Amino acid sequence: MRLAALPLLLAPLLLSPLAQAAALSVCTEASPEGFDVVQYNSLTTTNASADVLMNRLVDFDTTSGKVVPSLADSWDVSADGLTYVFTLHPQVKFHRTEYFNPTRTLTAEDVKFSFDRMLDPAHPWHKIAQSGFPHAQSMQLPALIKKIDAIDPLTVRFTLDHPDSTFLATLSMGFASIYSAEYADQLLKAGTPEKLNSQPIGSGPFIFGRFQKDASIRYKANRDYFAGRPAIDSLVFAITPDANVRLQKLRRNECQIALSPKPLDVQAAAQEPTLKIESTPAFMTAFVAINSQHPPLDKPEVRQAINLAFDKASYLKAVFEDTAEAANGPYPPNTWSYAKDLPGYPKDIAKARALLAKAGLKDGFKTTIWTRPSGSLLNPNPSLGAQLLQADLAEIGIQAEIRVIEWGELIRRAKAGEHDLLFMGWAGDNGDPDNFLTPQFSCAAVKSGTNFARYCDQGLDKLIGAGKTTTEQGVRSKLYEQAQAQIQQQALWLPLAHPTAYALTRKDVQGYQVSPFGRQDFSKVSLK
Repeated sequence: MRLAALPLLLAPLLLSPLAQAAALSVCTEASPEGFDVVQYNSLTTTNASADVLMNRLVDFDTTSGKVVPSLADSWDVSADGLTYVFTLHPQVKFHRTEYFNPTRTLTAEDVKFSFDRMLDPAHPWHKIAQSGFPHAQSMQLPALIKKIDAIDPLTVRFTLDHPDSTFLATLSMGFASIYSAEYADQLLKAGTPEKLNSQPIGSGPFIFGRFQKDASIRYKANRDYFAGRPAIDSLVFAITPDANVRLQKLRRNECQIALSPKPLDVQAAAQEPTLKIESTPAFMTAFVAINSQHPPLDKPEVRQAINLAFDKASYLKAVFEDTAEAANGPYPPNTWSYAKDLPGYPKDIAKARALLAKAGLKDGFKTTIWTRPSGSLLNPNPSLGAQLLQADLAEIGIQAEIRVIEWGELIRRAKAGEHDLLFMGWAGDNGDPDNFLTPQFSCAAVKSGTNFARYCDQGLDKLIGAGKTTTEQGVRSKLYEQAQAQIQQQALWLPLAHPTAYALTRKDVQGYQVSPFGRQDFSKVSLK
């Protein structure tokens, strides 16, 4: 009997080391700005915080194109569109770490806290966020949400000031993640509120371990995750700015997933038997923001001249290796309400020079081009791209100095409006075209810093705002087409490209999908 029982006793001992060995390493391109995601607007920070550590009331399913349950099992919307009542999933546990030991599960009070801190200037946590709340401010949530009521532990009600057809989709965005009010209270009482940004707590699939800037972020699987424990036991973000090094680490199996590969690396991976390619059309636009508050860039003729001087075809070939589609406006052609009949700016040196002369600048002027040091999906080769723009502008007498600035510093200073010409990209993350318009072109977004063109026009603001007051897609499309026409006529951006989103993985990686929004979900990834 003892001998017969022995295999049963040994089985878990033999399986345990194998299970614990399920570690996933992901080569990423930059460090996050922090982990309190509400303070930031970069995708890098969303990926490192909201995507792995946190949950939201709802998620956006890219396959169906619909909002789906997450922390909220269900919701009811009043006939006038002013009241949203969410029923929360029961027994959702917050992370247990060496610095926080939760005494209760998630309730409506956590939801109320998570939004009140962004919306209420009198809230004790409101002024603690040094970077403010760029998404909440640019999406105009303080003016939209009148109040939030915790009706009972598992029921929360949002009352809006006016109907907003984008509200539900907005709640799927990273900044709408739900925090532990109990943990926040603990930090406030201890006089260490800044730790919310360096020692995060969420309810998501992974638990924060350790962050070493420009080197790595370590997470472990949340065994109590309400949506099911992840298949891997640990997750590492290996921060690797150089795309070539990311590929080499993938080849050596030091990383099992490499993000933001260069187009040439994608071609190379296709020939290697140990690697595979994941891809999808990206809901993104790469662009150069033109700071309309900096003379002489405040003149439409100057901004138009910059667009006319640029050789977009050569740029796409050199920087994206022809793997991206030329952009003529703010959002991708697979977006409903995309103004397909709006022409782009063809290269026309004579017309560009004539416009500069009309603006009183026939001899040109001096300016600066800001770009990041490392490549990304929306800017695979920052140095080359900046040099191509510099050379094209020189043809019409504009002398542009290239300034390479570290990613976190670049975002911080660009949000303050210090740039002239800024290589940037925007990823819509809720499937709605307004997610490009309000954060990038509204007056509120100038104040919050996400409007990198720094352009505030009451007429454009009214078009964008009116598009959110109705659920009629045909009406919204007409308003958004008018907005796109004004954005192009004013030449607020130099639109560059709509890329294909790629990731490279080892052949034994299963369950990983590239999101068109650039978001990352490792909760369903396993290693064969």
